[in-house]
Amino acid sequence: MSIDVCKAAMEGTIVAANFAETRLERAIKDYGPDKEIAYPDTGYELPVISGLEGTKVSKIGELPAILNKYKKYITHDYTFENAKQAGELTAVAAEIIEALKYVDGEDPYEDEVYTGFISDVVLRELGVPLVDGTIPGIAIIMGKARTSEEAAELVTDLQGKGILTILNDQVIEQLIEEDIKIGLDYLTVPLGHFTQIIHVVNFAVRAAFAFGGEERGDAEAVLTYIRDRIKAFILALGEPDEVRIAAHFVANHLGLPIITDQEDVEEIEDWYVVETDYEEAVQLGIELRDIHIEIVDIPVPITVGPAFEGEQIRSGDMYVEFGGQRTPAFELVKKADKEDVEDGKVELVGPDIDEVEEGGQLPLGIMIEIYGRDMEEDFEPVFERRVHDYCNYGEGLWHMGQRDINWIRISKEAEAEGFTIGGIGEIIYAKLKSEYPSIIDRLQVTLYTDEDKVNEMLEEVARPRYQKRDDRLKDLTDESVDTFYDCLLCQSFAPDHVCIVTPDRVGLCGAVSWLDAKAAYEIDPAGANQPIELDDPIDEHKGQWEAVNDRQRKESAGKIEEVNIYSMLEAPMTSCGCFEAIMAMVPELNGIMIVNREFDGGTPVGMTFSTLAGTVGGGNQTPGFMGIGKTYITSDKFIRADGGLGRLIWMPKELKESMEDELNSRAEELGLGENFVDKIADETVGETTEEIMPFLEEKGHPALDMDPLM
Repeated sequence: MSIDVCKAAMEGTIVAANFAETRLERAIKDYGPDKEIAYPDTGYELPVISGLEGTKVSKIGELPAILNKYKKYITHDYTFENAKQAGELTAVAAEIIEALKYVDGEDPYEDEVYTGFISDVVLRELGVPLVDGTIPGIAIIMGKARTSEEAAELVTDLQGKGILTILNDQVIEQLIEEDIKIGLDYLTVPLGHFTQIIHVVNFAVRAAFAFGGEERGDAEAVLTYIRDRIKAFILALGEPDEVRIAAHFVANHLGLPIITDQEDVEEIEDWYVVETDYEEAVQLGIELRDIHIEIVDIPVPITVGPAFEGEQIRSGDMYVEFGGQRTPAFELVKKADKEDVEDGKVELVGPDIDEVEEGGQLPLGIMIEIYGRDMEEDFEPVFERRVHDYCNYGEGLWHMGQRDINWIRISKEAEAEGFTIGGIGEIIYAKLKSEYPSIIDRLQVTLYTDEDKVNEMLEEVARPRYQKRDDRLKDLTDESVDTFYDCLLCQSFAPDHVCIVTPDRVGLCGAVSWLDAKAAYEIDPAGANQPIELDDPIDEHKGQWEAVNDRQRKESAGKIEEVNIYSMLEAPMTSCGCFEAIMAMVPELNGIMIVNREFDGGTPVGMTFSTLAGTVGGGNQTPGFMGIGKTYITSDKFIRADGGLGRLIWMPKELKESMEDELNSRAEELGLGENFVDKIADETVGETTEEIMPFLEEKGHPALDMDPLM
């Protein structure tokens, strides 16, 4: 007899609700109703409850009433719609069960492989790759595959496609058994078992807050956002019980289809589907959620995909390394004439990996020559920066830096699989050709490992080319161009956000410069980057143009009427959620602070990065607060209308030190004196205005003598 999944889902909901009620009663008895409850590292309380019900829960005594409220969805009318609606009760019950594990303030999974709750920092780290298509979609695997070998093949397939894979239940142990690399670095996230699946739901709800700008408690708007904009599907493996089926219907309620390998269930077309072949199941999920994947056959013996972009190769795991100040190295993209480029040619000049002892080093020069009828020299650094991404896509490859400070490692595992230095060139060729077909007609890669040749190419070709570009970029300012570009990549998550990219202001994500946007438009004239032909400015000092305002109104559906590109106080640019850092005014100190997403401590405005991001993101225009790309801080146009760099009074120590030379140089140009960085407070000075003010006074910070900020 086949399983009536709707009936099973309703019965599972009742079990989950009763279990949550029991756990809650015990917690209130043990801790008292006033015991505080919260997930760690989030500004969204208990996100599922906050999103669906609207209550900002802070104490466990507030939870029984909320749980009872959702019991209204229990019914014996086992329709698909009723089973989906009951998913809200299942989700709330699971959120309560999981949140209670954190009530002691400790990570309940600290000593385990499971991640449990996914922090806001991770949510935002994944923001850019999810919205720009680097991560094309999400697969959530629940249960247990038929065999560990099949589980490994399934996940390796997903990793190769670059899909973010979230794991729950026994499949995690199956992958560990097969030595499959899991963890955030591999875009393969092991949540845990049973109710830990709720952490993918509260991840999705926070995405609606952070990127979509949806309001807490507006359940329909939150659910609509998830259904329309988060491209995900569920692979339900192994024989399910009623509670797992109830969890499946939580996914259905969120708009996500279930694909099961069990034949004895009653199918619901496009929503609860049987497919026993795992490869076909993945393809079906991709089709049902309209996920677009660009597959390129690359002739290398390792898996290549964004899943491996965060992989680290420590010295003990390394077979050979190049550059990193240990050996001479460089990477250069160079526009070339048609007759000088043999398309697809990958040549190695010098010794290969088999001539190096394990743990050894070699020089490496990567010369990429491109011919294209529409190729321009301005595109060279755009393509060059992609080398970093492509190398890191290779399982067993690791890349840092660029130009002549690059650093590459090949792992022992990759070498054992037969990977050679030429494979680096094969990956670069395949990825550049597939991603930029309208510009690149011919491409060849030459890899130099002969030290004399590397040094010769460095001095005679690479460094002169770098200098030529730098000289060109120095002259590229907002005044020197008649066109800006918009960027709508993040509208898949933040529908009202419009990024304006100018020579003096990089995109908020830090990944899209004016040249990048220009190149993207050349590549795809109908794509996410469109030109804005400038007219006479309405206000040159604030950075306001009617053409920019027109584009803002059009692309934000009329929500944003005007924007000042050089101000954070008056009609500032909107923020998506993928920004590298956030600026916030600190009126008591007559200045501004900047906090980057990597910093998880407190700030002078009393909010962490995550909490600030919840206010600033989602396409909102919030005067006094603004998301930015970090290079904008040293721009000639940095909040010019509000006083510029002299207003900067606080930033995290690590960020400050990483930008020290650029900040000091820019400050001297502005007449702010030498060693301006020494006048900027950080967390070692304090996190409150009372702690920071004496430091600023002692250092003679220029902000204290400027006109009032407000």
